[in-house]
Amino acid sequence: MSEFNKLKQLPNDWHQEFKLSGIPLDLFLPIEMLKELQDIQSEIYPDIDNVYNAFKLCSFKDTKVVILGQDPYHQKGVANGLAFSVNPGCKIPASLRNIYKEIESDVDAEINKNGDLNHWAEQGVLLLNCSLTVEDSKPGSHSSFGWENITDSVIKLLNKKSNIVFLLWGAHSIKKRYLIDESKNIVFTAPHPSPLSAYRGFFGCKHFTKTNLYLSKNRIKTINW
Repeated sequence: MSEFNKLKQLPNDWHQEFKLSGIPLDLFLPIEMLKELQDIQSEIYPDIDNVYNAFKLCSFKDTKVVILGQDPYHQKGVANGLAFSVNPGCKIPASLRNIYKEIESDVDAEINKNGDLNHWAEQGVLLLNCSLTVEDSKPGSHSSFGWENITDSVIKLLNKKSNIVFLLWGAHSIKKRYLIDESKNIVFTAPHPSPLSAYRGFFGCKHFTKTNLYLSKNRIKTINW
């Protein structure tokens, strides 16, 4: 049995939500494409056991903030299945360094400089990449594999809830805005935190304070960034 068969069921309560909504997860999964890459010994990131980490650590029920990324880091041993996050001990990527800079400025607090964002996910922040896998040293290489059918469906499913904060950074994420029901939820947009664009408006966006103000206003526990 292929290790990729582990991907046939989303963890936590996400599987049940997909099932209740009639979304054909099996039809969307790029398992055959991933198998073909494995057959020619291509390196795929993150490890298969971590592909669904965002869903493992943040259930549908507990989701209150969504941060959309594009695809996983494409260097060996870095990606851990959470958007913008890296495995413990890895050098912090430039975009995440800029996110930390904005948090320190925004909430006026010293933060943990470990690049592993598990503690955000465990508080209800869904750190969702639009593509869930990538090939070694080839950014965007799995963008046509069909992952976005699944991740777009996740966003639509979340419209069943209300008072969710969506943080969309950069053009690729902002394109997903049309999927969000803004009559029940709130969207904050900014340029991507990459060094190429952070100075165009990511720095100073104050999304972390705005998120907690919105959650507090709706009597939802705030995030300890």
